[in-house]
Amino acid sequence: MENKQPGNQNRNSFGGPRPNRFRKEKPKDDFKEKVLDLRRVTRVVAGGKRFRFRTTLIIGDGKGTVGVGIGKGVDVQASIEKAKIDARKKLLKINLKGRTIAHEVEAKFSAAHVKIKPADEGHGLKAGGAVRVVLALAGVKDATSKCLGRTPNKLTNALATMEALKQLRA
Repeated sequence: MENKQPGNQNRNSFGGPRPNRFRKEKPKDDFKEKVLDLRRVTRVVAGGKRFRFRTTLIIGDGKGTVGVGIGKGVDVQASIEKAKIDARKKLLKINLKGRTIAHEVEAKFSAAHVKIKPADEGHGLKAGGAVRVVLALAGVKDATSKCLGRTPNKLTNALATMEALKQLRA
């Protein structure tokens, strides 16, 4: 049943194209991603210092799905890939009420304290730093937020925003 004719080397026995086992096809998705924070972290050992990279990455589809991931690696690209995998594992689906959230939410994570309020259509996204990135990638276009905790840490502010979004009811 084999196709032994010349010119049919790239066909399987059913006449269809032969799958390429060596080139991995990445699944197409509509997630946008943004590297929020990229830090070089150090571990002191007997021979000196060992450097690694920690990446905080946010992915979202702009339609109510968002995730925050953290990855560490020897080089920047490896840490970004690990953060992307981690963010996909921690995806959160929120129900949007038009272009905004349904009600006011407030959450705390570590030293970060975040308050998010819905806004009228056309008001815009009035938020700063990590909160703005998380809300924008989630698809929230009209909202107001305030970071009440006095921490400049982007990672904890992003995780506090995720905790606040988890409190949203339909």
